[in-house]
Amino acid sequence: MATKISFDISQAVEVLESQHSAREEMLSISRKVIQLSSASIRSTHRQELDKAQELNEQSLELLNSCREQMLEFPEISANSMFYDAQKEYTESCVTLAVISGTSIPTMSQLDVQAPAYINGIIEAASELRRTILDLLRQDNLSRANELLEVMDEAYSMAVSIDFPDALTHGLRRTTDAFRAVLERTRGDITTATIFSKARMH
Repeated sequence: MATKISFDISQAVEVLESQHSAREEMLSISRKVIQLSSASIRSTHRQELDKAQELNEQSLELLNSCREQMLEFPEISANSMFYDAQKEYTESCVTLAVISGTSIPTMSQLDVQAPAYINGIIEAASELRRTILDLLRQDNLSRANELLEVMDEAYSMAVSIDFPDALTHGLRRTTDAFRAVLERTRGDITTATIFSKARMH
């Protein structure tokens, strides 16, 4: 008589339970970081720089709270929601740095993944369009041109990167969208400059 076969999946179930718990926690943290980062960017545009910095620090605390899970479950940390949280955090920190005139934080300083860092920089550069339009309404062409140079530098950086989209999380698509924003902004500054010179004559 054949021996009855049984499957011992207790260890596998235990691993899946651990992964599920880590995933749920990281998704919850990711949502909070994305919300805080968005609020930080709004505060930066309103020149509420201290508040923006405070919100970024809250995001950092949340991201740090799941560093162990990131190391233990790298496949979960690659999840799009957690990646988006790191990208949005990068965007908010870089936007604040540019607007406040402080040095741009490095990837190591932010402790985020490489694709999130690069894409976050591009999205931060896109955010500068809003500030530039505000500056043009204030006839502050000098500062508007300074920020346009930052946008140009970000675009040059982006197009210099040549890796598959699977590694860069769609950087090529992000860069294409940014190029359109950059050219519209350049056109707005050019038009404002022409009108400014015309008023002087």
